[in-house]
Amino acid sequence: MRLLVLEDDTTLGPWVEKGLSEAGHVVDLFVNGKDALIAATTQDYNVLVLDRMVPGLDGLSVLKALRQAKVTAPAIFLTALDEVEDRVEGLRAGGDDYLAKPFAFSELLARIEVLVRRQGTVVEQSSKISAGDITIDLHKRSCTRQGQEIDLNPKEFLLLEVFLRSHGRVQTRTMLLERVWDMNFDPTTSVVETHISRLRGKIEKPFGDKLIRSIRGTGYVFEPT
Repeated sequence: MRLLVLEDDTTLGPWVEKGLSEAGHVVDLFVNGKDALIAATTQDYNVLVLDRMVPGLDGLSVLKALRQAKVTAPAIFLTALDEVEDRVEGLRAGGDDYLAKPFAFSELLARIEVLVRRQGTVVEQSSKISAGDITIDLHKRSCTRQGQEIDLNPKEFLLLEVFLRSHGRVQTRTMLLERVWDMNFDPTTSVVETHISRLRGKIEKPFGDKLIRSIRGTGYVFEPT
């Protein structure tokens, strides 16, 4: 699963991230609400783990904004605020569960697994992502367009996955470097341009059209037919 964790505590945050990663999940850890909000609206997560009290945009405000943006990923609050009214406020804001600090990691993991089980067929369906006439299967690591199998290497596949999940939003070069190659911005590398060129040669050229549009000075946008 891909999990988002919003936690500004310098000890607790890395501890939760490490535990969830060791449990086999992909974890994106954020220490402020603004970055978490941007991430959750630009990519898909199976579960959101949100601290109620973080500097700036707090976890409650983040979730309210996400629900208004129609982001439906289940959310669990981690917080020291454990009064009944606090729990009710969190649930009414769109939260699905509430875990008071301090907590045992095993309980957090179990609660995340329960939220995913409740999703049931939603999680099962998420193994396939489609846009227009192109589909990728995350389990089989396969790609098809108009029923034709397209052979992609691992980076090309991940790059296409990012585009399919972008829902028409612009993906900057820096964003692609971080999400596909786990790199910070490097103005000297042409790895993004090279892989996009190769990807275009496989998913566009044989079909005589254009799916990935370059936006000068900004990045790329995926526009399926």
